[in-house]
Amino acid sequence: MIIDTEKCTGCMKCVPYCGFNAIFREGDKCHIDLDNCVECYVCLKSEICPENAFLEVFLEWPRNLRHTFSSVHAKFTGLGMDGRGTAEMKTNDVTGRFRLGEIGITIDVGRPGVGTKFMDVERIAMALARRGVEFEPQNPTTSLMVDTTTGRFREDVKSERVLSCIIEFKTTEDKLLEIIETLNEVSREIDTVFSVGCISRCRPDGTVPIKEKLDSAGIYYRPNGKVNVGLGRPLAD
Repeated sequence: MIIDTEKCTGCMKCVPYCGFNAIFREGDKCHIDLDNCVECYVCLKSEICPENAFLEVFLEWPRNLRHTFSSVHAKFTGLGMDGRGTAEMKTNDVTGRFRLGEIGITIDVGRPGVGTKFMDVERIAMALARRGVEFEPQNPTTSLMVDTTTGRFREDVKSERVLSCIIEFKTTEDKLLEIIETLNEVSREIDTVFSVGCISRCRPDGTVPIKEKLDSAGIYYRPNGKVNVGLGRPLAD
C-alpha cells in the first residue's frame, strides 16, 4: 500500500485506522512506513481518505505474504491452502486427526497492533521441533518451512511482517507440559505475543486427559467442546 502524495492533503484522518502505526506525516503529506505495514488494507477499505489517496500496488513474493496473512479478504490460493489454519480441531470426531493418547495444539502468533515477523515464528517452531512435534501439513505456516523436522523457515520470508499466523501440530499427551514449558521459555526470546489452544479426545469414561494435566500443573485455561452433528462418518480409533 502506498499514498499518492499528489492527492494527499495531510489531513491525517487515516492515521487512527492503522493498527501498526505505519502511517506518518512528514511535511504536509502522509506516508506509509513499508517495514511496519502488514498490507492489511484497512486504511484503503475504511474509505476514510477524502481524496482517495491510498493506492493498492502489486505485491511480489515474499511481500504478498503480508496481505495473505493480514487481511480478512485475502486468499491463500498462492500457498495451495484454504485458510490461516485447518478445520481439523473443530471436526476431529469426523476426521480422526487426533487419536486417543494424542493432543493437537495451535499457537496463534501475533495480534492486531502487535503483529509478528516470521523470524519470531521460526524461533517458536524450532523450539517445538526439538520436542519432536508433528506439524500439520495442510497449514500455510507449515508450508513456509524448508524442514519440518527442525522448524526452519525459508530465508526469503523471515523478515516479512504479518498481523498473525497459526502454527498447528500434534504430539502425545505425555509431552503436553513440556511443550507448555518450551513455549514459556521461547516467549522470552521473541518480540510478539501468542495464544495457545489444545485439544484431546475424551476417554470412554468421559474424562478429558489434558484437563487433568493442566489442573495438576496449575495452568489456567478456558474449556470448550466441539461435537459432530452428524455431517460425516467418525473414523475408527
